[in-house]
Amino acid sequence: MDLDNLKSLWNKEDVSETPEISPEKQRQIHHPLERIRKNMRYEFWSTVVLMPFILIVIWFFQLPFRFTLYIEILVVSMVLVTVFFFSKFFKLYKEISNPTLGTYDSLKDLLHQFELNKQYYLSFYLSFVPFFVCEMIIVIESIPHTHHYTNGYLTLVFIGSVLFGLSLLYFIGNWWFRHFYGKYIDKIKLLVEEMKQN
Repeated sequence: MDLDNLKSLWNKEDVSETPEISPEKQRQIHHPLERIRKNMRYEFWSTVVLMPFILIVIWFFQLPFRFTLYIEILVVSMVLVTVFFFSKFFKLYKEISNPTLGTYDSLKDLLHQFELNKQYYLSFYLSFVPFFVCEMIIVIESIPHTHHYTNGYLTLVFIGSVLFGLSLLYFIGNWWFRHFYGKYIDKIKLLVEEMKQN
C-alpha cells in the first residue's frame, strides 16, 4: 500500500467525531437532569436556612455558656465543611446547566461527574462523623445526672448513642441521595446504555 492510499484512508476515518444524540434522546435526558438541578437548588437553600436556624435555637434557650460556646464552634466548623463540599456540588450544577450535551462522549463525561459527586456526597456525610461524636460528648457532659453514671454505664450509653446516631445518619444519607439524585442518575445511565447498544 503506498503513501497516498494511507493518507486517503486516514482522511476518511475521522476519529475526533463522536456520535450525536438525537433530539428525542436529548429531551429524555433533559427531564432527569432538570430534576437533579432542582433538587440541588432545594438542598442548597434548605442548608442555608438550617445552619442559622440551629444557631437561633441555641441562642433562644438559656443554656450554660460552655455548652453554647462549644455548639456554636461546632456549627461554624460544620458550615466551613459544608461550604467546601457545596463548592464541589456547584461545579456539577454548572455542568448540568451546560446546554452542549449533544454527543455521546459528553454524556459519558457527565456520568463520570455524577460518579465523582457521589463520592463527594459520601465524603460529606463521613466528614460529619467527628462533629456528631463531639456533639454527643458535649450533650452527655452537659447533662448533670450523667456525672453519677458508673464508668461501664457511661461507656454503654455513649457508644450506644454514637452507634445509633451514626447508623441513622448513614441510612438517612443513603435514602436522601437515592431519592433526590440516584434514581435520576440511573435513568440517565439507562439512556446512555441504550445509545451504546445502537
